[in-house]
Amino acid sequence: MATTQSKLEQLEHNVNESIGARKQPSLRPKLSPVASAKDVGRRPSRNYGRIDLNQVIPDPSQPRTEFAQDAIEQLAQSFLDRGQLAPIRVRWSADHGKWIVIYGERRLRAAQAAKAKTIECYFDDRQISEAEILEQQMIENLLRRDLTPIEQARGFSALMDLHGWNGKQVAKSLSVPESTVSRALALLDLPQDVQQKVDSGEVAARSAYEISKLGEESQQRDFAEKAANGMTLKETQAAVLSTRKPKRRPAKKPKAKRLEFFAENGWHVVATPPKDGSCRTYDDLKQALDHIQEDVDVRIRGNIRID
Repeated sequence: MATTQSKLEQLEHNVNESIGARKQPSLRPKLSPVASAKDVGRRPSRNYGRIDLNQVIPDPSQPRTEFAQDAIEQLAQSFLDRGQLAPIRVRWSADHGKWIVIYGERRLRAAQAAKAKTIECYFDDRQISEAEILEQQMIENLLRRDLTPIEQARGFSALMDLHGWNGKQVAKSLSVPESTVSRALALLDLPQDVQQKVDSGEVAARSAYEISKLGEESQQRDFAEKAANGMTLKETQAAVLSTRKPKRRPAKKPKAKRLEFFAENGWHVVATPPKDGSCRTYDDLKQALDHIQEDVDVRIRGNIRID
């Protein structure tokens, strides 16, 4: 026997049909009115759905700028064979009038390569700050290890600027070792042409970190060229250490100590040992005084006056 609710729903349907109005299908999953095992823990959500592919654009401020074309082509083939296995996360941009990717740009590119008409999305309707968006993108990319060393370093630097953080706070936020952040940031001290060698893979990031310890750009470029031509990490470390090792300065000679003597008749005699340090004892001083005494005796015999 029909319930009052079902009669009301039927009546609403008849009225809508008579005026030509059709109820749009809901994106919310239909759950059983009576709890069943398959529905336990499920909640309907309006945030998931499909949208025309041309309504979604990449994020202009995405820290990742390079995507391996072969990987995109493989994922595009997977789209054609199995469909989209996971939605991308997007946010609305009033300035662009489009949905902007928070993360999942690789899947967006693959869908475009597969010439798909629509793409499955999670629509994030919250007011998200620029810092939070960047943080989510960094976490996503770090977990997938998709960033190049310089992209990673720039992402860390951008988070520091947005939040006013130091390297330690960035590491804590992203749950990565502090050394990862400090080594990455050091790469930004390298000249642009050396950074390009790091991004292209010509110079390993670990070797580039060692090279960043050199103070002069000319040295950094020279070592980067050697690393690109086969110098190993250990060889780079040894060469950098040798170059940075301060030259030993010759030991300073102790200052000559002045000795002063005051005679009873009022004379004040000052004795200073030679600078080469050859005479340092009182025996040496007595020998010097004996020579002086002989010289004084000669002057007395010659009736030489002091003034």
